Amino acid sequence: MCGIVGYVGDKSAVGIIVDGLKRLEYRGYDSAGVAVLDADGLQVRRAPGRLKALESVLREKPVTGSIGIGHTRWATHGRPSEENAHPHTDCGGRLVVVHNGILENYLEIKERLASDGHTFKSQTDTEVLAHLIEHHLRGTPRLEQAVRAALREVTGSYAVGVVSAAAPDRLIAAKQGAGSVVVGLGRGEMFIASDIPAILAHTRDVVILEDDDMAVVTAHGVELTTTEGDPVQREPVKILWDPIMAEKGGYRHFMLKEIYEQPRAITDTFRGRIAPETGSVVLPDVSLDPSTVKAIQRVVLVACGTAWHAAMLTRMMVERLAGIPAEVDLASEFRYRDAIVGPETLVIAVSQSGETADTIGAVKAARLKGCPILAVTNVVGSALAREATGVLQMHAGPEIGVASTKAFSTMIVAGYLLGLWLGRQRGALTVEDVKKHIQNLVEIPRLVEKTLELDTSIAALARHLSHATDFLYLGRGVQFPIALEGALKLKEISYIHAEGYAGGEMKHGPIALIADGLPVVALAPRDSSYDRMLGNMEEVRARDGLLIAVCHPGDRAVASKAQHVIEVPPCAELLAPLLTVVPLQLLAYHVAVRRGCDVDQPRNLAKSVTVE
Repeated sequence: MCGIVGYVGDKSAVGIIVDGLKRLEYRGYDSAGVAVLDADGLQVRRAPGRLKALESVLREKPVTGSIGIGHTRWATHGRPSEENAHPHTDCGGRLVVVHNGILENYLEIKERLASDGHTFKSQTDTEVLAHLIEHHLRGTPRLEQAVRAALREVTGSYAVGVVSAAAPDRLIAAKQGAGSVVVGLGRGEMFIASDIPAILAHTRDVVILEDDDMAVVTAHGVELTTTEGDPVQREPVKILWDPIMAEKGGYRHFMLKEIYEQPRAITDTFRGRIAPETGSVVLPDVSLDPSTVKAIQRVVLVACGTAWHAAMLTRMMVERLAGIPAEVDLASEFRYRDAIVGPETLVIAVSQSGETADTIGAVKAARLKGCPILAVTNVVGSALAREATGVLQMHAGPEIGVASTKAFSTMIVAGYLLGLWLGRQRGALTVEDVKKHIQNLVEIPRLVEKTLELDTSIAALARHLSHATDFLYLGRGVQFPIALEGALKLKEISYIHAEGYAGGEMKHGPIALIADGLPVVALAPRDSSYDRMLGNMEEVRARDGLLIAVCHPGDRAVASKAQHVIEVPPCAELLAPLLTVVPLQLLAYHVAVRRGCDVDQPRNLAKSVTVE
């Protein structure tokens, strides 16, 4: 969840580190700090709050040096404060540690070290690791050996970075189950980071650490081993993202920029994977052989948050296009419920970051039962991708805003491609069927662009709605997950209470909420659920709800019932969510802006939930 950036080379480290941390602000954080090694030893500067607070500290107490490490923290152990901020030091202040993850046995180790004379200044598990490394450093002159010994004692998850005056020419990084760690390869300088955008301005060549990896990084190279000390050979990966993609590009917020990037992201996700002239879908990295595909008796999708909503749509696509029974489970529930699955169950795990702890835990549980695993993710080399049998890579590009928009759309496209591929592999679709579905998909980017033209009118609508305290979103069929997603977006960034419901469930509870102008967003395109949605709208109207309807152009029946109408272009029913979600994203965005909320970094949220 937190950001890590480290540097070793011939330049001033602090500027590079702070700039890298800024590029990781999308992960969410509540404090920040840096540590730089100079001629007088380690210099640590920390501050609660945003990076501006840390920069103020650095102006008052500047530090210099060409090796250092920095961190943005999202609190798990101990409240947000300067003493709990990273980096954490040992007793003598000769080494520092930054850490993402949770050390499950830290209290036991802390008690043991305290009895040995160690004094602790924070409530964090990370400080315990710093003291444990120091404890082992007393018995060995080599920092990497002390780090290995300490890591062998801890249980839980970690992505760590270590700097020590005992080894002033090197950074050490290690990973076990908590988020990502990459080593950036430069010329006469090297970097470590918890995510690629932090170092894209300096290098595109990275080595991605896997579980049980440890890297010793100097200005001139990286030595990769296991935590036991066994050598590891891994080829560098070249990242093709343009660093400008991680900038706002003239938009007021990253979220708005990413909403507008959806036509491009959707196109990039299906580009090179479809052949309209032959009616084929090509997914080489899925890596499921024909015998495995034919043996599939059901599909189970696991995901969290926005990805769960996309998984609900993928379930419908798999069932309708491939004729395979499918179900969706929250990853946080699936991983602990001893699900009845086996080699005949295809588990599809959906995660933008590929680092979501619950989703990775669900995948590991499914693997133990022999399930083939397919990962749908946006991050090359992510932990989820490495755990899976095969990968369906989204091509959304970096998504900086915490509230997912373009990644959600590309998840839907990935699900559609997967449904077509499985349908063709299993003979549920003919070539002509696939050609028609491909043509429907190819039209979507243009239709999304047209839908984005609603921005000005939705911004005006937001003026009337921004003072509401509650919202209700209603949808049926493929629009039900969009109702959930629309409500989630509003909750995430405007802090307005909102609920998404299936239209057929109105009389089972939510109808009691409708009164006195409660805003109700009804998703009513002309699809197989249209007539029933009209009935739901009548029920809202009869109870004085304020109806905001998303429908097709010129729909008089809808217009006669709703106070506000948002018209989106018609398209194939399975792909309609790619259009109806756009005005809901824009509505949430504009309401949040009018309420003065931090759109890109909403309170209490982080981009990648890498701990439970």
